[in-house]
Amino acid sequence: MTKENHHSRNSEREVMLVISIQTIPGKGDEQIAAFERLAPIVRSEPGCLQYDLHAVVGDEDRFVLIERWASTEALAAHDVTPHMIAADAHSPTFRAAPAQVLHLTANSLA
Repeated sequence: MTKENHHSRNSEREVMLVISIQTIPGKGDEQIAAFERLAPIVRSEPGCLQYDLHAVVGDEDRFVLIERWASTEALAAHDVTPHMIAADAHSPTFRAAPAQVLHLTANSLA
């Protein structure tokens, strides 16, 4: 397989992200409200397969965002949309730190 073919095949693979979010104490509701405004827009983007926010049991200020994208190109396009740029600019007003992003393999290992 040529390097070009390998790159093309990798870019067409599904992308899965698990994102850990910690809000400033007492500001979890602001994270939820921001997500509620953003989610319908993101879910309508080409290549978005999943975009779901979950609360962490026992910690009202911690959340996990699960994202699945049809390809690396779809994710890259998502990252530079005006609504994501605006969301990224607003999130420091309620987040304790930058989100921690884990990029997972698309297929389960077992």
